[in-house]
Amino acid sequence: MTTEKPVKSKPEAQRIPRATRKGPQHTNAPFWMISPAALMMLLVVGLPIGFLIFTSFTNYGQRTLFTGVFEFVGTEQYRTILTDSAFWWSLVKTVLFTTALVVGSVFIGAGIAHLMTRLPNALRYCVTVVLIMAWAMPNVAASLVWSWLFQPQYGVLNWLLTQTGLFGDMTSTNWAADPTLAWICIWLLVVWSAVPFIALTLYAAETQVSLDLKEAARLDGASEVTVYRIVILPAIAPTLLLVTMLSIIWDFNIFNQIWLITEGGPDGATSTLGVFTYRTAFSGNLQIGTGSAIAVASTLILMALSALYIRTLVRTGEDL
Repeated sequence: MTTEKPVKSKPEAQRIPRATRKGPQHTNAPFWMISPAALMMLLVVGLPIGFLIFTSFTNYGQRTLFTGVFEFVGTEQYRTILTDSAFWWSLVKTVLFTTALVVGSVFIGAGIAHLMTRLPNALRYCVTVVLIMAWAMPNVAASLVWSWLFQPQYGVLNWLLTQTGLFGDMTSTNWAADPTLAWICIWLLVVWSAVPFIALTLYAAETQVSLDLKEAARLDGASEVTVYRIVILPAIAPTLLLVTMLSIIWDFNIFNQIWLITEGGPDGATSTLGVFTYRTAFSGNLQIGTGSAIAVASTLILMALSALYIRTLVRTGEDL
């Protein structure tokens, strides 16, 4: 009788196929997959920005458009704008107007978002549809319609204000010809178009707040204002910070609404940094090099604001 020798099992490492022991395979496939989008971004965004920076160091102007001749002037264009009082005044107006826009749009958007959480389903759907329709309106079309609403003689808003009797006869009032009224008109337009995004975003964030926390605060005797301040507001703070930062970036770059309603007037009263850049580069003798320098300076300001936002976001522990 023969005894069979026990078969020794191979070590676990030897039974694993060699191909699986080599670790993750490095491949260039992801880079090839994103290359079309990267190439398009380079052509659409990268090259114009590069040309903008290039022209900011030259005397590129009207003569260059006809002859192709230009000269490198180094940082002369930047010294020109930094010593120009019109540049600093337009920057001050831009900062103040951006602050007013952000405060108004975020405050109204947060109020609408909180209101939507307390509406019945049918009414909430109607409000959502109205907000999306307002948000989807192109800003050029909205600006033209807005200018019609505020037109003297036949403007609907002037007629409605006249009917109330609060401000007297405003039928012939030209909002674009008065600096204060022009700012109010543009402010209303920009806030109207910005509120839908903020309201819908904050509403989505507020629906994620635990109902138990709010009920516990109410049982402790907290009013609705206190519940919003100590429970809801901290919970939606990261989203609120996000929409605030996006609003700053968008409102800082406002151009279409101002140009289509007032063209920076009257007498430059509504000439923000965007309007000032456009007029410098494409009006009069076409100082494209100087306008490019202003645009680069504006971009650096926005980059600084973005860096501040990212730093704040990291400090709050929000996952990027």
